[in-house]
Amino acid sequence: MILRRLCDLDRCEEPLEPVELPDPEPGPGEVLVRVAACGVCHTELDEIEGRAPPPRLPVVPGHQAVGRIERLGPGARRHASGDRVGVGWIYSACGECRFCRAGDDNLCSAFRATGRDADGGYAELLRVPERYAFPIPERFGDAEAAPLLCAGAVGYRSLRLAGIRDGMRLGLTGFGASGHLVLKMARSRYPRSPVFVFARTAEERAFALEIGAAWSGDIGDEPPGECDAIIDTTPVWRPAVEALERLAPGGRLVINAIRKEDADKGSLLDIEYERHLWMEKEIKSVANVAGRDIEEFLRLAAAIPIIPEIEIFPLEEANRALLEIRKRRIRGAKVLVTGK
Repeated sequence: MILRRLCDLDRCEEPLEPVELPDPEPGPGEVLVRVAACGVCHTELDEIEGRAPPPRLPVVPGHQAVGRIERLGPGARRHASGDRVGVGWIYSACGECRFCRAGDDNLCSAFRATGRDADGGYAELLRVPERYAFPIPERFGDAEAAPLLCAGAVGYRSLRLAGIRDGMRLGLTGFGASGHLVLKMARSRYPRSPVFVFARTAEERAFALEIGAAWSGDIGDEPPGECDAIIDTTPVWRPAVEALERLAPGGRLVINAIRKEDADKGSLLDIEYERHLWMEKEIKSVANVAGRDIEEFLRLAAAIPIIPEIEIFPLEEANRALLEIRKRRIRGAKVLVTGK
């Protein structure tokens, strides 16, 4: 499936089109993966609608791909043909800068994203540097593993940056694919920590309670207590401002979003120092996802285990899956399968 032009899904409900492309050839240090499943992410909407546009068009979207290695490029030795691997948002980085050497390749100035800067996983075949093809634990099926590569890994990074300890209160603002995996992870790692979920729809709030939230309410509702940390996964500013007001003294807001919609930018001006930031509250952003986040989270998810809630769509129905995300018809994560 390729994206040829940017468009608004309110007026264009089929932005992607199926085409036959030449099979990609793996270059030096690369592997060719035959894709079995690929998760669908809100970031794809940002690419399609121009909020995080690809540097070139056409492009194959998708950055939560799972499959088996079909062929090795020259000099590739990390994996063997037939190995099952996953490819996440990080497609490549320079490997030499201070961030890469420290394991923070998500901050590298040469960072390239799968499905945006390079063709991604809404396809039968995917070429990727071997360093960024990650072994998938046997615990997971292909479709189960796909959301772990982005929604899970970036949620893992967000939870680590939140800095909570067992018994502290955690808030989650927005409850899509990443939010539901963070909730499952937090309930396992911090069993004495109540998790409060702020979500726009009654369905999302009910789903949160069903899988372990201590409380759920609308974005502007008052939770049973102040939160020591809140992870915001929404694409707009207003919930982040609301979250600051619900932090305890010394609390931290972690914003896990690739961008915020301009339509709501005025709410930033509503921040009042005494009301929202006083008492040493802080704001931390999450940038991309590092290779080590994916490696560590896959091992953790298999050990707990964390099994995503998924809805499966044929690859040919990628447009329908994207439209359901656009219209907030979300219960867990949506995954495309190739059927081959």
